[in-house]
Amino acid sequence: MTGRPTLNQRRRETTRLEIARAAAGLFAARGAEAVTAEEIAQASGISLRTFYRYFSEKEDAVAPLLAAGGERWVRLFTESAADLPVREALERSAADSLSPADAHAAEAMRWTRDLLRDRRLGTVWQRVHADSEGRLLAAITDRCPPGTDALEIRLAAAAATAAIRVALEEWAFSDAPVTGPGSPRELGARCVRELTGGLALWAALG
Repeated sequence: MTGRPTLNQRRRETTRLEIARAAAGLFAARGAEAVTAEEIAQASGISLRTFYRYFSEKEDAVAPLLAAGGERWVRLFTESAADLPVREALERSAADSLSPADAHAAEAMRWTRDLLRDRRLGTVWQRVHADSEGRLLAAITDRCPPGTDALEIRLAAAAATAAIRVALEEWAFSDAPVTGPGSPRELGARCVRELTGGLALWAALG
């Protein structure tokens, strides 16, 4: 589907995010295992039946929050200047996507830290990154000229996505701040640079 989202689609997305925020707050405070789907629904102001229209399991409820950074990364990469080298655009957009723009974004980042420390949410986290890799693959493909080696594009998307996953996990299990030394932005830029630096794709595009 293309074009502007319908009113119903926007309402559904708003509801999904409200549920995700409620679940993230409860999980961060008590751990996913101790929280029930009923409690998430109550905190969201919806019925349990409505909750299950959006998510099949309680752990899935935080997926929209965990996916938000990856979605912003792909959007920033897609919107970057066309004359910017792909490798530079990839690293710069990754760093920018990991920089909280305001207090709400900083709070969401701290929630992310708590969620990543919860082993019960590991499957959701892996699935979010698999989806993010697919979106990034499509975005890099669109950015490359026709005839570019598809395997190299796939390697670039896989390496860059793995770099962000490692950076966020490293940060989550540390005491580093949301911004500054050891922050997601700093670690993300470093990991993307190091994991993608040796790809033949950059030479082919140079």
